[in-house]
Amino acid sequence: MQDMHATTILAVRRDGQTALAGDGQVTVGDLVMKHTARKLRLIQGETVATGFAGSTADALTLFDRFEQQLTRLGGNLRRAAVELSKDWRSDKMLRRLEALMIVADAGQMFVLTGDGDVIEPDDGIAAIGSGGAYAQAAARALLRHTDLDATAIVRAAMDIAAAMCIYTNDQINVVTLGAEQSSKNR
Repeated sequence: MQDMHATTILAVRRDGQTALAGDGQVTVGDLVMKHTARKLRLIQGETVATGFAGSTADALTLFDRFEQQLTRLGGNLRRAAVELSKDWRSDKMLRRLEALMIVADAGQMFVLTGDGDVIEPDDGIAAIGSGGAYAQAAARALLRHTDLDATAIVRAAMDIAAAMCIYTNDQINVVTLGAEQSSKNR
């Protein structure tokens, strides 16, 4: 996967609930330009959540393409992820885009890369961006050793990542799908 000095996006699935979290920091080089950006999007009637790390313009292009694929394929998340990845890898313009995406619904999640990867995590945890490894490690520990729900886990793990990664801040947005919270922005 690409090495991003960009942000942190984390997804966790537990007990029929999927939560995505993203920090709000936007950097250009070593300069922080914005603290409260929203890098998560709900689509498909708020049944699918997406998050990105990387260039904002590139991510918006990918969001639009993914949403088109999802609509064309009747909401089939897996097929839409594969089709976007095929396009991303083979299309001359898309191939140059510098971003990573996590796409998820209440039952599935995938990491999409410009290398054509469509990765479904084994343990229900996915993370991208410069603070992704920190957030993923924290989420894995919390998932194994606590009874916290998915929303609480992504929030706590993102706080840990923000304390460690200079490209991640503590202005965390959370979107939750499934269980008793069909879609909740925080």
